[in-house]
Amino acid sequence: MKRSHLEGHVISRVGWLRAAVLGANDGIVSTASLIMGVAAAGSSKSAVLVAGVAGLVAGALSMAAGEYVSVSSQSDTEKADLAKERAELEESPEAEMRELSQIYVERGLTPDLANQVAEQLMRVDPLMAHARDELGISTFTTARPVQAALTSAATFTLGAAAPLLAVFITPVGWVMPVVAVSSLVFLAFLGGLGAAAGGAGLARPIARVVFWGAIALAVTAGIGRLFGVVT
Repeated sequence: MKRSHLEGHVISRVGWLRAAVLGANDGIVSTASLIMGVAAAGSSKSAVLVAGVAGLVAGALSMAAGEYVSVSSQSDTEKADLAKERAELEESPEAEMRELSQIYVERGLTPDLANQVAEQLMRVDPLMAHARDELGISTFTTARPVQAALTSAATFTLGAAAPLLAVFITPVGWVMPVVAVSSLVFLAFLGGLGAAAGGAGLARPIARVVFWGAIALAVTAGIGRLFGVVT
């Protein structure tokens, strides 16, 4: 008996996965770095917590606004291109079919087969055929501003909560080492989670996020130590 050939692909996750990984990574790195800088300046634990909470709120709102504006710009461009393509299909459908056929020829089909494919796809949904094969717009990559904004804000908040929790449960003298180590562990976990969700290998994504996270923590701690004044 033949088994059905069903494949599970991860490209459908690319929209929310990008926003989720970016949001959580920024939440951990920016909040932990802020905490490290303030703590290195000799601030009290309460001051460190206030700075961390302020960083969480400001960062989550900034991520949401930034993602919404950025992805909205992409969405506006897609809509403008689709409107232009729709008008061209109404004005000269024959020329558009030849254009679609030529795309398939350039991808390796014979001219006759390319014409047949273009003709059949144009009968079903001409705009979708041109959106996908001429413009590169598909249901997997279509811009979704609200989804990107909410995902980034939520994951930033979750990421930022990790170093804040470490500060809350750690004695004041151990804040810096505990936040540094725990944040790098969280980043490694995040890198592995993102790689697994995206179907990629684990080693390189984990090394990448841990390396740059360590750089950010070290730099901000150094600046806090250099310019901080113990009161």
